[in-house]
Amino acid sequence: MPMRILIANRGEIAVRIARSIIEMGHTPLGVYTSIDGNSLHRRFVHEDAEVSSYLDIDEIVEAAIHLGADAIHPGYGFLSENSEFARRVINKGLTWIGPSPEAIDRAGDKLGLKETAMKLGLPTLPYTLVRDASDIEEFAREHGYPVILKAAGGGGGIGMRVIHDGSEIESKLELSLMEVGKAFKDTRVYVEPYLDKSKHIEIQVIGDGEKVIHLYERECSIQFRYQKIIDEAPSPSISPEERRDIVNTAVELMKALGYDNAGTVEFIF
Repeated sequence: MPMRILIANRGEIAVRIARSIIEMGHTPLGVYTSIDGNSLHRRFVHEDAEVSSYLDIDEIVEAAIHLGADAIHPGYGFLSENSEFARRVINKGLTWIGPSPEAIDRAGDKLGLKETAMKLGLPTLPYTLVRDASDIEEFAREHGYPVILKAAGGGGGIGMRVIHDGSEIESKLELSLMEVGKAFKDTRVYVEPYLDKSKHIEIQVIGDGEKVIHLYERECSIQFRYQKIIDEAPSPSISPEERRDIVNTAVELMKALGYDNAGTVEFIF
């Protein structure tokens, strides 16, 4: 039976999803903000509604109901990794096209993921949860500089600050905490070694809660302000043996999480 599916995204992402929805015989619906009034993705949906932000859960869910949507597809970025959004969609009786809220919570907790990886004997960097500047100082004494601050409960480069020596700790920590506090409910920040001249390799996985398969890797090392500019697949910089080890590690980790739906495991290499 054909479904009306609201795409909670914009631009090229929304265009590709809309095309797929149409090819499958369903009806794409959309949302847009005032500055996106002429955005290309609006031409690919049957109906759409204006919202103040692509991060406003209340407005997007209200738009879906107003447009008579049966389901919501979040795309990637924006609210796609927000378990509160997933729960709201499900609680309103709509179909959520994405990982379960529980899977999102498990996969979105970076510190929980690190602990799971350690228990499985998988390679991961050492870290310390940061309560104040002294935690960073102690960690750097043990592991050396540079180190990097990261948000425990979010991504997108928000809160990431590289610290090259002790003189930068106070100012970088203040900026990191301010950014994380504005962006995420989970305001925890942790510190780990900063790997200069590293590769960023991602493994695409699909799971059903029990079984997990991988779709190999893509290289995302070319970035600007922690945002990927070019994805290349397959990676030109890893050997067949390294590829085997990375994809097996990704599958093992996601199996341990009981992951369902599509997802990505990112490696610093």
